[in-house]
Amino acid sequence: MTHVAVLMGGMSAERPVSLNSGKACATALRGAGFTVTEVDVGPDVAEVLRRIKPDVAFNALHGKYGEDGCMPGVLEILGIPYTHSGVLASAMAMKKDVAKVMMALNGVPVAEGVTVSRFEVAKRHVMSPPYVAKPVSEGSSFGVVIVKDGRSHPPQELARADWPHGEMMLVERFIPGRELTCAVMGYRDGAKALGVIEIMSPSTAFYDYEAKYSKGGSIHVLPAEIKPNVYRKVQELSERAHEALGCRGVSRADFRYDEATDTLVCLEVNTQPGMTETSLVPELAAHAGLSFGELVTWMVEDASLER
Repeated sequence: MTHVAVLMGGMSAERPVSLNSGKACATALRGAGFTVTEVDVGPDVAEVLRRIKPDVAFNALHGKYGEDGCMPGVLEILGIPYTHSGVLASAMAMKKDVAKVMMALNGVPVAEGVTVSRFEVAKRHVMSPPYVAKPVSEGSSFGVVIVKDGRSHPPQELARADWPHGEMMLVERFIPGRELTCAVMGYRDGAKALGVIEIMSPSTAFYDYEAKYSKGGSIHVLPAEIKPNVYRKVQELSERAHEALGCRGVSRADFRYDEATDTLVCLEVNTQPGMTETSLVPELAAHAGLSFGELVTWMVEDASLER
């Protein structure tokens, strides 16, 4: 029987989300017949993995050290096959400014943007409003600031001494419109886009942490009620972005679509998307006919080294 270590928790700001993902995946994997050990990841993770000797590591970590290529690197050294993307793809996708360059080179439309220090963003408008400032290496919308049209002063809160989200910010032209997301499964020629969800956040200004993880914080419309050609374009661009970054296993690409100007841009690719039964990727998989148990089983069977 295959022994799977589910890696969860970790040391990033997204630790609570990761614990939820990990526990849900562990439960589903046990239900599918795997032997499962849940590992709350800390600095001693290599020691723990050497001791328990799993056949496969299921990476359910989010954010720093889990989603940025560090954990795949540890698993490569230990020789433990793992799920999701490898070292390089994970590192590039986590660095939003690097990912944008790679996607743009491969024909994926991205928003106009510039990478500058948080102090520079706090001192002056680095582009005319409206724009969005976000940390280059955070997830779950941590540290995101929207500067609306007509705002006279820059977001001075970014200069706080206790700012916890890193020094560099990606400042992008604000794209109004609809929030769309699409998951991709597989690798290169075998990569296949699932459906497209529209995310509505009626109680928040945008799809922020509260909207993502609070009960009733967002409404998911699946399939998204958009023009068929736009729906297909989101799927095509999701596959292209997945391939451009060299993603493996499952990824999820997030888009904004402005109907007024027919503008579609990719905001980012998530190599470690949320994995509870009510998360976006399992929801998209279910729409395609894959139960949660079947999805995580596929991910374990897809696990490998040198990803």
